[in-house]
Amino acid sequence: MNHSERFVFITEWYDPNASLYRRYELLYYPEDGSVEMHDVKNHRTFLKRTKYDDLHLEDLFIGNKVNVFSRQLVLTDYGDQYTARQLGSRKEKTLALIKPDAISKVGEIIEIINKAGFTITKLKMMTLSRKEATDFHIDHHSKPFLNELIQFITSGPVVAMARADAPGSLRALFGTDGIRNAAHGPDSVACAAREMELFFPSSGVCGPANTAKFTNCTCCIIKPHAVSEGLLGKILIAIRDAGFEISAMQMFSMDRANVEEFYEVYKGVVSEYNEMVTEMYSGPCVALEIQQNNPAKTFREFCGPADPEIARHLRPETLRAVFGKTKIQNAVHCTDLPEDGLLEVQYFFKILDN
Repeated sequence: MNHSERFVFITEWYDPNASLYRRYELLYYPEDGSVEMHDVKNHRTFLKRTKYDDLHLEDLFIGNKVNVFSRQLVLTDYGDQYTARQLGSRKEKTLALIKPDAISKVGEIIEIINKAGFTITKLKMMTLSRKEATDFHIDHHSKPFLNELIQFITSGPVVAMARADAPGSLRALFGTDGIRNAAHGPDSVACAAREMELFFPSSGVCGPANTAKFTNCTCCIIKPHAVSEGLLGKILIAIRDAGFEISAMQMFSMDRANVEEFYEVYKGVVSEYNEMVTEMYSGPCVALEIQQNNPAKTFREFCGPADPEIARHLRPETLRAVFGKTKIQNAVHCTDLPEDGLLEVQYFFKILDN
């Protein structure tokens, strides 16, 4: 390793007190994992070079949100040509699509992707309109089986993921025939860019509709630490195997203001409120709409006590007992009060998704 090597990014931080965005130059030194920050506007050092264990080289790509000493920074541009050359191709955007025939195996598919070392940076369960399906199958417009393709892809929910493994191996495991082949991945860089724009538009519009039903539902959020530790697939499998229906799913990168708004009911009530907030915006989380009879009560019981240590003693089969680490990093948030289930689902799938 080059001992003097450093990578430079231009970042933005939203200052809630001044209600404006501040720009910083973020320097990362891979040799020892240290960081340094410069105030772009005032041309001065904001943070002297300091070792920081919670930032890693794989976190550094344009558009990502990283936390440096509880300050959420959005990486907006490369700070120099060297960084652009070295890291510019590391995160080529590609898309994996789980088709309607494999939705029940979404946990297993995500588990395979994680084990292959790929990072999922966007994820959304969605339904395609006929027009969206036609746009998606643009390369097959002259084929006799086009109508069958469109009927199949619109027959149920799909899960679109950004930057995941090309799904050849997934087809072998979960596909059933030429059309019902479980997964799709683009076959060229140009195709990947077009499909990414269809499912995750860069223009700010929200793309194909999510699948939330807003009835008989409760909310589950798989916390950032669990996502970054590669537990997403395992948790989804556990939820399905316990008999719950995951009727909507989407990855969100929340900012502090959103988290404080969502957690407002806990402010002044739970002593760990600030730590809860910090954990929830420390990286991407995955929100789920859970459906079942009396879902809030039964799902809350399945999640277990908030403290994983207590859960492991009293209810060792619960999600927090199996996947939780601490009272803050306890794998999942679930709705506490039955009357709040719909409100929490609406917050993610109506407000944040739009």
